[in-house]
Amino acid sequence: MGEIRVGACSWTDKELLASGWYPKGRRDAEGRLRHYASRFPLVEVDATYYALPSTRNSELWVARTPAGFRFDVKAFSLLTGHPTRSAAMPADLRPALARKDDPELLDEVWARFAGALEPLRRADRLGTLLFQFPPWLAPDEQSRALLRACRERTAGWPVAVEFRHPDWWRPELAAATSGLLTELGTPAVAVDTAQGLPTSVPPVAPVTSPDLAVVRLHGRSRAWGTGSKEDRFRHDYTPGELAPWVERVHAMAERTREVHVLFNNCCADAAVRAAGTMAGLLGLDPRPDPDPAEDRAEDRVEELTLDLGLDLDG
Repeated sequence: MGEIRVGACSWTDKELLASGWYPKGRRDAEGRLRHYASRFPLVEVDATYYALPSTRNSELWVARTPAGFRFDVKAFSLLTGHPTRSAAMPADLRPALARKDDPELLDEVWARFAGALEPLRRADRLGTLLFQFPPWLAPDEQSRALLRACRERTAGWPVAVEFRHPDWWRPELAAATSGLLTELGTPAVAVDTAQGLPTSVPPVAPVTSPDLAVVRLHGRSRAWGTGSKEDRFRHDYTPGELAPWVERVHAMAERTREVHVLFNNCCADAAVRAAGTMAGLLGLDPRPDPDPAEDRAEDRVEELTLDLGLDLDG
């Protein structure tokens, strides 16, 4: 049986910060990550989709998490064919953004992206890189060629693939999709969304790698694929909704070394609450509560920081 890790798709989402989930004394940048890592063994980094990461941030993430903790990191938007804002690009690469499909530009962006994440990789904190492809990437020969080119560029790195176009996992194409990802040595990402919509991805649970399988639960909002971010991901999972995934995750763990289960219903503290519920349903050992003495010490540091007008996040 492979190891099962459960977590949320962000520890810095603004609605999570406002929800009160982080206790007093753990609300600065370092305290938040340390608190999160005391509760879960896995988190997804979504900020790297919107802007290239920095080596400094990777070093801080390593320093603030225990051995064995894992970060699944979303690939930068340009690498997955999504629209990319000029402001998200390094200044010296912005003039080249008009040629977003230029292989040399993509190679340079990939090199900088990978270089910034090297501290995570060296410290064995990197779970996988998540390549979430856009909903207009339909299964055809051109798309399959793009996937092969992407895997060639990322050779040697752990990569998982999530498709947003539902046809990849339709019954008549699912075997071909699994075969392609198996050929590329790439774990498939299973997803949970509302069903019965034109954009609904079937809730299949493929295993295409002996090393890793990934599940991302996006919520059951009927606005999936159409509404604002808050509308698309607003959902509170019930134990009954999670029960079928408990069976699927256990079956996946029979076929791979590790399974990552991530909750992306990031409205207030819904994702971390659902992750806690899922961990219980899967029979995973709960993480110990933080040491109250440590909390009191951090409370005092926070009070002194506020009194002195200091900013210790940098």
